[in-house]
Amino acid sequence: QVQLVESGGGLVQPGGSLRLPCAASGFTFSNYVMWRFRHAPGKEREFIATITYIGGTTMYAVSVKGRFTISRDNAKSTVYLQMNSLKPEDTAVYYCNARLAGTSSSHWGQGTQVTVSS
Repeated sequence: QVQLVESGGGLVQPGGSLRLPCAASGFTFSNYVMWRFRHAPGKEREFIATITYIGGTTMYAVSVKGRFTISRDNAKSTVYLQMNSLKPEDTAVYYCNARLAGTSSSHWGQGTQVTVSS
């Protein structure tokens, strides 16, 4: 069965850090482009970052560039989102998405809550 299991969320103070793993199983990890999104209540789902398999090319939203880093460990079928210098406006449910290269077919993780507050 295809699974994307997200973890690492929680409550942190402004300026703090979190690392969000997304562990994949049930499909060939190397055939997928990995994406990270976030969704705050009352707002549209927002693109955060993406990483390819071939070449490991990354792209970030302007709102997180310089603070967040996406990476993937293909041997462990896991993608990581390292979040530093967190701000209250980063509060959202964070999601992992895996899209089959060359198609619109994708799988979603269950999401993990990140709350940034003093």
